[in-house]
Amino acid sequence: MDVTLDVIGSERKVTLALPEPKVSVLHEVVSWQLSKRRRGTAATKTRGTVSGTTAKMYPQKGTGRARHGSYKAPIFVGGGIAFGPQPRSYEYTLPKRVRRLGLKMALAARAQDNKLTLVEAFGIGGRTKEFVAWAKDHGFDGSERVLLVTDDELARRAARNLPWVSVLPSRGLNVYDILRHDHVVADAALFAEPEEAQAAPRRVVVTGRPAAKEEA
Repeated sequence: MDVTLDVIGSERKVTLALPEPKVSVLHEVVSWQLSKRRRGTAATKTRGTVSGTTAKMYPQKGTGRARHGSYKAPIFVGGGIAFGPQPRSYEYTLPKRVRRLGLKMALAARAQDNKLTLVEAFGIGGRTKEFVAWAKDHGFDGSERVLLVTDDELARRAARNLPWVSVLPSRGLNVYDILRHDHVVADAALFAEPEEAQAAPRRVVVTGRPAAKEEA
């Protein structure tokens, strides 16, 4: 789908070709992001690491009781834990194609709801009151959570103290932060079409075995 957005601070418009949002793709990308953030430090002690005596509890035969050799067995109180969690990484790989698709779908979801705003330039210093005045002039009164995505360090510095604004540089834009905020405000340059690359000379790849040289 094509979405046309006005650019604040300029008379031009930006048309974005975005796919239709799909919950399954967004869920896949968000799950991947949150899995990477998990610390994976949960740990339990096994019967080999728990503190306790190594002496045999009672003789093997003659007591009429079940055979046991250690107080640290998992069936006893204070013993080790069988098959408990151990420190590990929950990170896994996700194809880059799916990551890019999820990012486009997250932006499309906000664009469909008119919750994606592009800005040409903020033109403010690093003072919070300057950003509050700018936000008030453009309809942001703090009633919704705003994700500010810009490479303007002064704008990020001015907005980071506000509890209803989260700031990110353009390279940090991600699906999870887009979906957990109500409105996305981003630099228009982030969606500019890349310049056409100059035609590079083609590299000739030779396959097969080289021909044998003729003997003189």
